Formats: sequence, structure tokens, C-alpha cells
Amino acid sequence: MKLEYSGQEKVQADPEKVWSFIQDPQKVASCLPDLKSVEIKDDKNMVATVGVAVGPVRGSFKFNIELDPRPEENKVMVRIRGGGLGSAVDLTASADILGQEDQTTLLDWQGQATVSGPAATVGGRVLDAQAKRLIETVFANMGKKMSEA
Repeated sequence: MKLEYSGQEKVQADPEKVWSFIQDPQKVASCLPDLKSVEIKDDKNMVATVGVAVGPVRGSFKFNIELDPRPEENKVMVRIRGGGLGSAVDLTASADILGQEDQTTLLDWQGQATVSGPAATVGGRVLDAQAKRLIETVFANMGKKMSEA
């Protein structure tokens, strides 16, 4: 099952603060909902275990996450691969990081995911709603943490 998303998140921080945040895998990992554990491999790669509930499918999923900040393009790329409970997830996402005149930053993001296994069989609308909530929660958490820093 293929899913596509896009949206915008306004962050109460200037672009320099946003770049500093997204280039720190530990800070980015702290924005994942239901994070159970994280192992930072290097400055761009981590392995995260998160709690997942999609309809009747509940449990822990393990994801390899690669962050690819591209300051010269005002963009960050993210690749997430992994899964659990017999399901697999392959997600690619990017966000354009756009400084605003009021010293805030707009994250203009888009992503595509492919899901297979039991998580994909619970029905498109349930999975779609959960994935959208997950993405929105990550960006909202990032915005909150960047504003506090």
C-alpha cells in the first residue's frame, strides 16, 4: 500500500536554530511519538524502536532512520526503513526550510510511504489516518522543542 502526504509546520524559531536542531539525531529522535529506545549510529543515522498501534495491529516497530540535511538547498531529507509484527515500512520524506520575515521558519514537507504486511491490511483509511497523525505529531514536537531551545 502506497501513501503520500504533504503539509506545513510553522516553527517559532529562526532557520539557524532549525538547522542546528535537525542536524542532531538525538534531538530529532526525541520528537518521535511513543519512542521506546534510540541508538545513535553517527551524525546521520539512528535506530529507533517505537510503539505502534494501527487498528488491531499493536506492538513495537524498529526503524533505521537516515537524516540527510542539505543546507545548501534549504532542505532536509529523511529515509525511514523497518517495521515489526510482520509489517514493513519504507518512507522517504523531505522538508524545505523557509525562513520567514517574522523570524520564524516554515517547514514545507512531503513524504511517501510504502507499507506491507498486516499493518497494510487493516484498511487504507485507518492506516492513512494513523500515518498522517504520526507525521503531524513529529513536526509539532519538533516545533515545540525548537521554540523552547
